Amino acid sequence: MPFNIATFKTRALTAIVFVAVMLAGLLYNHWSFLALFSVIHFGCWIEYQKLVGLIDKDYQQIGIGHKYGVIILGWGLMLWLTDQRFSFGQTRLSVIGWSLFWVGLIAFILSELLLAKKINPKLWAHSVLGLVYISVSWGLMMKLYGSFLPGIEAGIEMGAAMEYYPWTIPVLLIASIWINDTMAYVVGSFIGKTPLSSISPKKTWEGTIGGAVLAVVAVTWIGTYLFPYPGPVMKTMLIISLTAAIFGTLGDLFESKLKRLAGVKDSGHIMPGHGGFLDRFDSLLVATTVLWVLFYFCY
Repeated sequence: MPFNIATFKTRALTAIVFVAVMLAGLLYNHWSFLALFSVIHFGCWIEYQKLVGLIDKDYQQIGIGHKYGVIILGWGLMLWLTDQRFSFGQTRLSVIGWSLFWVGLIAFILSELLLAKKINPKLWAHSVLGLVYISVSWGLMMKLYGSFLPGIEAGIEMGAAMEYYPWTIPVLLIASIWINDTMAYVVGSFIGKTPLSSISPKKTWEGTIGGAVLAVVAVTWIGTYLFPYPGPVMKTMLIISLTAAIFGTLGDLFESKLKRLAGVKDSGHIMPGHGGFLDRFDSLLVATTVLWVLFYFCY
């Protein structure tokens, strides 16, 4: 494909703006973190419903209560999973989230019972999959915010540091995914020959494996260099980087499968030259859930 300077400029400018917005949301404070992922949550849901509507035409006919009720339900679930730092005076945001969960659920149920021509379990299943795929993932991202690096909770210095840098785990996961994607592209460009999957023909086994190895080495080395307690930190960095490499790739393939079934190239066009929300966060959606589960059961 010939080099197109106009396309390159568009993609480069979009990437700069995207990184700036992400860093501001991730690092400024807990409210900016919540605002960032709330916007991402709504953006992913809008694109998911559009893709499912292209795959299953019946889904385009769901009522307004179903369509928006399930999104509000999911956002309420996400807010419910926030911790005590997300409060307005004596009122925890999690309490507000629980209320929104029920508002969305009631709107969803009433829409199906009163407005739908018939109950269609298949359409319910599409929305439930969206809740698991999108809302649960971003809710667990809220749980990862402010978490200690597993295995070193007893360290006074690290415990104090985590109060000042509560974004550590989410940023490490996102950085691992970005490093893995970049390294996979570079390695695949030079030596990639064997297609990874027919779902995404441009991905190769050589690029995927090479990117994963380089990402694990880079993230683990950086983590053990930046943080004390090298033994526990190395274990945690290995879990984060391997999760990003393996399940981030699976998340990318899952979203590619949805787009292929829908017959579209991109899930949206919010970021010129880079696609939509799902295109940018497909890897993180799956990796976040898996990482939380691993932390929960392994520590």
